[in-house]
Amino acid sequence: MSVTMNATVSIESVDKSYGKLRALRDVSFDLAPGRICALVGHNGAGKTTLIKLMLGLIRPSGGAIRVLGEDPAAGEFSARRALGYLPENVAFNAALTGRETLNFYARLKRIAPASGRALLDRVGLGDAADRRVGTYSKGMRQRLGLAQALLGRPRILLLDEPTTGLDPALRQTFYDILHELRDDGAMVLISSHALSELEGRAEHVLIMNRGILVAQGTLAELRRLSELPIRVSFDLVGDGEAPAWLASATAADSDGPVVLVPDDDRKMALIRAAAADPRVRNIEVVTPTLDDLYAHFLRAREAAE
Repeated sequence: MSVTMNATVSIESVDKSYGKLRALRDVSFDLAPGRICALVGHNGAGKTTLIKLMLGLIRPSGGAIRVLGEDPAAGEFSARRALGYLPENVAFNAALTGRETLNFYARLKRIAPASGRALLDRVGLGDAADRRVGTYSKGMRQRLGLAQALLGRPRILLLDEPTTGLDPALRQTFYDILHELRDDGAMVLISSHALSELEGRAEHVLIMNRGILVAQGTLAELRRLSELPIRVSFDLVGDGEAPAWLASATAADSDGPVVLVPDDDRKMALIRAAAADPRVRNIEVVTPTLDDLYAHFLRAREAAE
């Protein structure tokens, strides 16, 4: 793998073993700035190990890692202050208030504690800033964790199941913040099981299974690689012989004819033909979802073993 010079994170042929357990096997990828990325896989797939490696908490057994051009496991990892991290299970000192907690993390990052005040408001904790964290609900602690991860507008933001405990309104606020960071040039990596939530938000997807990177790319690239069919359905009015452009119909349901097409070119040709037919009142297109793609690539990997 050739390392992309402007990559925020470069992983090259990385292995990680814990005794006889091989947690990662020859994993390689680059993560570019200004992008929201998703890291998906079952428990034990290697997601948390990858995040720990990027943070410099553990060393690889083989291969090379660069985060903002530096080795994160080196003694002098000056880029660490440009990283934000939210673990799956946040834990804070229950005796401190929310404001005191954020001030503590701000000092660790060597930034002004006052910078955290606006973040508490942004994540919906402004009114609870001076309450002890021990009185916070799980969702409030999650919001406080998000606020500490956002301190200093990080260039790399690593998030492990970040929306756990957030209500729909705060979840939308959370993604609004991530889009602002992305537009400012940050790389955001979300490790999550909520695949439907990542649909339409993740611009690059990494699919892990048993320590192996089985597929990566944009959703469009993964759809092309998978060759899963696109489902196109039509609402027709009137009776009579089926139109010639529907000769490839593979099924019919209560809503009308359905055609399964292999790629975008065939989809567009079918839609153009249907749009010119006055009997067509509606066209619906359903592309393979991230759930579909995830299941497909895992099945393909298991079949190959």
